[in-house]
Amino acid sequence: MFSMNLYEKLDTDVKNALKAGDALKVSVLRMALATIKTLMIEKNLKSLDDNGVIEILQRHVKQHRESIDQFTRGGRADLADKEKAELKILEGYLPEQLGEEELAKIVKATIAEVGASTKKDTGKVMKAVMDKIKGKADGKAVSSIVQQVLK
Repeated sequence: MFSMNLYEKLDTDVKNALKAGDALKVSVLRMALATIKTLMIEKNLKSLDDNGVIEILQRHVKQHRESIDQFTRGGRADLADKEKAELKILEGYLPEQLGEEELAKIVKATIAEVGASTKKDTGKVMKAVMDKIKGKADGKAVSSIVQQVLK
């Protein structure tokens, strides 16, 4: 059976959302696809693997979270709600997120692997952990756990 890669799934879902009249989903997915296409042109790539697509989607998710935070602090619940709806659409394309306990186990194992012992080793640990989890957790959550473990 033919399996669609993530880019093809996004593209197909845009067409389906257009037919269904789901303007919000069309808008969100088109923005993501535009970012992906721009990166492919810049790097002269014919296609982008799922990990590359996930990285781009994570950037969009991070931007939406920051916007939600700013709109909420600015008292603009209407804009925060729109961002939350867009965020929910994007999160549907990311791998299932790891729980805090699973993440803590991975961080502790990685710290042991790289021989980290102080906060100076944070960068080395972060890079190794982020390579392992590939889109399954937010960088802020990982950083928080790394900071707790490396005192």
